[in-house]
Amino acid sequence: MTATYVTTTIPYVNARPHIGHALELVQADVLARYHRGRGDAVRFQAGTDDNSLKNVLAAEAAGVGVREFVDRNAEAFLALGDALSLTVDDFIRTSRDPRHRPGVERFWRACSRDLYRRRYEGLYCTGCEQFYTPAELRDGRCPEHETVPQQVSEENWFFRLSRYAVPLREAIATGRLRIEPAGRRNEVLAFIDGGLADFSVSRPAMRADGWGIPVPGDPSQVIYVWFDALCNYVTALGYGNDGEAYRRWWAAPVPKAPGGSRLHLLGKGVLRFHAVYWPAMLLAARQPLPTGIFVHDYLTVGGRKISKSAAGAGALEPAALASRYGADAVRWWLLREVPRVGDADFTVERLIARADDELANGLGNLVNRVVAMIGKYRDGLVPDPGPVPPSGADLAAAIGQADDLVGAALDEFDFRRATAAVWAIADEANRFINRVRPWILAKSAPEQLDAVLYLLAQACAALGRELAPFLPDAAARITSQCTPRDGRLPAPSPVFRRLALAG
Repeated sequence: MTATYVTTTIPYVNARPHIGHALELVQADVLARYHRGRGDAVRFQAGTDDNSLKNVLAAEAAGVGVREFVDRNAEAFLALGDALSLTVDDFIRTSRDPRHRPGVERFWRACSRDLYRRRYEGLYCTGCEQFYTPAELRDGRCPEHETVPQQVSEENWFFRLSRYAVPLREAIATGRLRIEPAGRRNEVLAFIDGGLADFSVSRPAMRADGWGIPVPGDPSQVIYVWFDALCNYVTALGYGNDGEAYRRWWAAPVPKAPGGSRLHLLGKGVLRFHAVYWPAMLLAARQPLPTGIFVHDYLTVGGRKISKSAAGAGALEPAALASRYGADAVRWWLLREVPRVGDADFTVERLIARADDELANGLGNLVNRVVAMIGKYRDGLVPDPGPVPPSGADLAAAIGQADDLVGAALDEFDFRRATAAVWAIADEANRFINRVRPWILAKSAPEQLDAVLYLLAQACAALGRELAPFLPDAAARITSQCTPRDGRLPAPSPVFRRLALAG
C-alpha cells in the first residue's frame, strides 16, 4: 500500500485566518481524499506557527498576553477543519504540542556541524521574519510586504547553507525533489545558481521577549522561527524518539510509481524556505528530502494580496463564509476559480455566481431532473443497462474519461483542470437532456427511453463518485439521491440551494 504524507504550511497566528488560508487547506484535503479513494494510506497534517516574533508584536499591540493571544487565534485556525469539511489527521501547534520542542532540539543538534555563531548586520523584515540584501528589495522595500526593513545588528547562530548548493541542485534538477509548477522549479534553480549564502537561524532571546524555543546550550538565543517551524513536518511524526509514525511517513523509502510521497503544499511567498532552506537542513541532519513541493499563488482582493490585518471584520474569514454560503460553495470557488499559475481575485459575488451557475443550476438541477424523470416514467426503477444512444456518445466519453483526467490533473497540482473534468459530466448530461428530450421520448418512442435514463443515471452516479475529493458533502448528497432504497430511487430533494436567493 502506498503511503502519502500531505502537509500544509503552518501559518503565523498574529491574526485570525482569512480566505487565503483556506485555499491551501482545501487543496491539501482534495489530495488527501483522492489518494485515500485510490486505496493509499494517507496522513494529512496541518497546524499553526505559534513561536513567531510577529505573534509577540501583535499581542503587544492588542494589549493581550502572548499565550492568551496565540491560543485564541490558533483555535480559529483549528476550527477551519469542521467549517471546510477537512479530513486533517493531525494538527500541530508549535508552542503547545509536546512532540515539537524535543524534536526541534534534536534536529538542531543533528545539524551541529553546520551551525556557527557570528555577528551580523542586515536589513530585517519583521513581516517575513527574514533578512534581505539590498538587491533583493524592491525600491528599498520588502518585495512581499512592501514595508521598509529595519537595520538590525546582532550576534546570531548561522546555518552553513552554502555547503549544500550542489546536492540541492542535483535533487531538484533530476526530479528527486519535484517542484510544481515548472516556473517555480526554475525560480529555485536560479536562486541556487546565484550563490547560496549562510543564513541566520537564531534571534536574541531578549528581542523575542523570551518567546520561542531556546537554542540548545545557549539560552541567550531562541531558534529562528523558520528553523523551528519547518521542523514541524517531522516533529509531528515523532522525530527525536524514532517512533512508528516517523518511520512510516518520512523515513520509509518512496515507491517509484507516482503518487506515494511526502508532499508539501505552500504559497509562493515561502518557496525559498521550503525548497532551499528546509531541504538543506534535512541534508545536514541526514534525513530524507520531501518528494514533492506544490506551490500555489495568492488570492487577492482588488488586485492586492490579502493580509490578515486587512481582512476586515470577518468579511473574508473562511469559517464565516462557509457558515453563510456553505462549505461546498467555498471549496468549489477555490478549486474552480484559482488557476494553477497566477493570482486569483476573490469577491463574494464571484463565489455566489459560480455556486449558483454550476452547483445549483448545473449539478443540482441535473440530479433532480434525472431522479424526477426516473420516478415519473419508471416508478423510480433505474432501467437495465442498454446500448449507449448515438446522441449520448459525448456524455459516455465524459463519464469514462473522468477518472484518468482527474488523476492526471491532480498529479500536476492542477485543481482547475481536475474539476473541469468532473464538470464536463454535468455539462454533457444537461446538453444530452436538451438534445433527446426524454419527456418527448416518453410519448413518441418509449422503447428508447430506458437507454437514455440509464445513461443519465450513470452520469449522476459518476458525479457523486468523482466529486468526492472536491465536494465531499455534496458528493454524499448526490450519491444518496442516486442510490435505490428498496429497489427505487428516493423522491428528489434539493442537492444545492441557490445562494443569490438565499442572501
